[in-house]
Amino acid sequence: APGSLLATAGAMRAAGLLLAWALLHPAATQQCHPASPGGVLRFTDRHAEIRVPALHRVPSSLDPLYGLVRRCLDLIQQNPLPTELLRTALNDPGSVRTSQQVVQYELGYVVCAAVALLFTVAVPVAGMCFCYCRSRRRCGGRLRAHRRSLGCRRRCLLACLSFTSLIILISVTCAFVTNQRVKGQMEPGLRAVPSTLRTLRQHLENVPQGVQMVVDKFEVPRKQIISDLGGKRSAGLHPELPPGMNEVLTGRRCLAGLSRSVGLSIHAQLKAMTYAALADLQDRASDLQTSLHHLQILDRTARALAAARAELEPALRERRRRVVALLDDPRCTSCASVLGRAQSLELGADYGKVPSVEKVLKALAGLPRSDFAEMIRQGNGTFNSIPELAVERMAQVIQDLRDDLARVAEKVQSIADGFPLPDYTRPLPQPGISRLRPAALPSRWIVGTVLCSIILLILACNVTGMALGAYGLSKREDPSDYECRGEAGAKFLLVGVGLAFLFSWLLILLVFATFLVGGNIQTLVCRNWVNQEIYKFIDTPGNLPPSMNLTRQLNLRRDSNLSSAYRECKSGAGLWEVLQLDRSYDLDEHLKTPKYTADFQKRLGDFTANLGDVRLLRSEGRQDLETFARSGADEVDYGRFQEEMENPVVQTSLPGLARNLEGLQKMQRNSTVAGRLAAEARALWQMQNSTVQSQEALVAKLGESVQFLSRLAPHLKERVKRTLATTASLEARLPVQAQQILRQELGCFTRKELRYFTQYLNWVGQTLREDVASCQPLSTALDNGRVILCDRIADPWNAFWFSLGCCTFFLIPNIIFAVRLTKHFRPIRNRLM
Repeated sequence: APGSLLATAGAMRAAGLLLAWALLHPAATQQCHPASPGGVLRFTDRHAEIRVPALHRVPSSLDPLYGLVRRCLDLIQQNPLPTELLRTALNDPGSVRTSQQVVQYELGYVVCAAVALLFTVAVPVAGMCFCYCRSRRRCGGRLRAHRRSLGCRRRCLLACLSFTSLIILISVTCAFVTNQRVKGQMEPGLRAVPSTLRTLRQHLENVPQGVQMVVDKFEVPRKQIISDLGGKRSAGLHPELPPGMNEVLTGRRCLAGLSRSVGLSIHAQLKAMTYAALADLQDRASDLQTSLHHLQILDRTARALAAARAELEPALRERRRRVVALLDDPRCTSCASVLGRAQSLELGADYGKVPSVEKVLKALAGLPRSDFAEMIRQGNGTFNSIPELAVERMAQVIQDLRDDLARVAEKVQSIADGFPLPDYTRPLPQPGISRLRPAALPSRWIVGTVLCSIILLILACNVTGMALGAYGLSKREDPSDYECRGEAGAKFLLVGVGLAFLFSWLLILLVFATFLVGGNIQTLVCRNWVNQEIYKFIDTPGNLPPSMNLTRQLNLRRDSNLSSAYRECKSGAGLWEVLQLDRSYDLDEHLKTPKYTADFQKRLGDFTANLGDVRLLRSEGRQDLETFARSGADEVDYGRFQEEMENPVVQTSLPGLARNLEGLQKMQRNSTVAGRLAAEARALWQMQNSTVQSQEALVAKLGESVQFLSRLAPHLKERVKRTLATTASLEARLPVQAQQILRQELGCFTRKELRYFTQYLNWVGQTLREDVASCQPLSTALDNGRVILCDRIADPWNAFWFSLGCCTFFLIPNIIFAVRLTKHFRPIRNRLM
């Protein structure tokens, strides 16, 4: 049918366009798939089981007070670290007992000691003098005369005493808080020292086990790579393969992941042009068979039409003679109108004049000699078996890659075997740790609390005295009258003065004792610890005696020192770097990826396999198509057939002429003429139904073949030539492109697996440097010591003596203002108007 021919032609054009695109755009280099979340290895976080916790300065509301104390101490002690004095003291302690250098360095503290001594002597002496004068009623008595300025003086004294009392109250409050903080932080702080040293010792002991654990984690990338190489059973069907191909692949017990991926990739990238070439080849085979069929129909039909014409010609001539004679009879009424049509009754198309196709049929005799359907089926099956073939061809290389992984695991073990730390990470001596115990100072806390309580008692006397005295003054109408509340207020003030005289020397002694200890800790130790002057002193040869050689005790190399070791540990260096063992053990050299992946890469790079040897067209099939192209089927003048087909079998329409005769029959008066007209009409209908219609059917059949052949003929040689060229080119290019895709897929696989190696080796380096064999615990231990001594002990200690010292020194103006104020609370002796 014409519709089927159009559909076939459309499919051929679509296949041709697809094939042309495939030939003009060969399989381009496919980019590797982007790294999926599954491409990132997950290692167990191996934070050190024994970790030295870092201690930090905790922000406090007393930080401004701590800063003020440190600035005061910096003013008192402005000298730098006494390196010469310390060197002499450490190497020859007997020579510094009365050394002038000690006095010169501690000059600020000597001045403070002189002030404290003067205060200790002067205040009790002043107190005794006050007692003597009080016994003589010369101090703290009554005013002799009333003056107008007494009210202003009294208010001024009340304000000054209140102000000094407020300062003493704030200072004693700070003293209470800092005294309690010293007690609360000293014992935990000192207890943290042996704990830190014990943890550091355990950290060093666990370094070899930690290194081995890190090396053992190579099992993570090894399992991932083995999984990528293959070993799991196929779980389902592949949607891109024909149904039969899935059964073939899933029929195997185990599919290699890499080989299956390579085979499927080759199949997926080459299937478009392979299927297009097979479809084009199938179209040419169909053209051959269909053309041969239509040529045979053309030859038989033309012969049949020529023979039928020869048979029809005498009968038609006789019928024309009889009809013309009848119509020309004078007895025939109104017959002249039909006579012209009867006279033109003759044959039309002459198929004896069309070209002969016998030569073409003779050239195509015996074709097709090959089974194109079987040939295409075999080619399709061979191409679809590429994934299966890849599994078989790559089985040995995958096994070799697994063996390479086992050898890589042995090389990774060399990281632990060559690690040099066991000889240099001897633990700190246990006896030194066990002997270090936190020191408790309950007596200092008790004395400080008692003295602070006495200061509070003095403040209570001041407040009570000022309150009673002021109340008594408000109730007294005459300044010379006696008033018991005012007298009681004056006595309370004198009691506070007496307590101040009595305990001030104890206060100043406690202040100086704590000041001397805490101040020297801050200025001699903490200040030089922060600016690392202590490290420089320790690093200078000759400053420490041989028994205190920290370089030897810490197993540092001779060309190393504590300052550089501290800085390197602080920056996150590894123990072997601080110990300067990188000359004999270069971790970066051990962690270079090519050291472990060279054999793996070389094996994948050298692997080749022929996976695209597909035979699409055998020699007999090629010969059939070449014979078809040379047969001359495209040289036949099919236009001549179409010209003859445009002519009718009979020039005059037999049905029309028969109906005309039937019409004339009804018009005749002569029954004989009417009978003859009816007989001739029946004869024409019989000729039309028997002979002419059969020839018209043959003409219609001939038209289908002519239409197909006329459409195929102009493109026959071109299509056959293109099909032969495409098939030959595809058979030559399939192995080459399959090899390119194989190399590409192996390259992508290699890069993916190298990322696993790189992730593992980077993790090893990071874990060894920052965790397992990190030197940072050493710097953390040193920093913890500074935090414990300076931030948690020295700061509240120094804030305590500073606050208590403020209370003590403000007792002097408190005594003066209190004594002078007592006179205003007693009645005036002589009232002057």
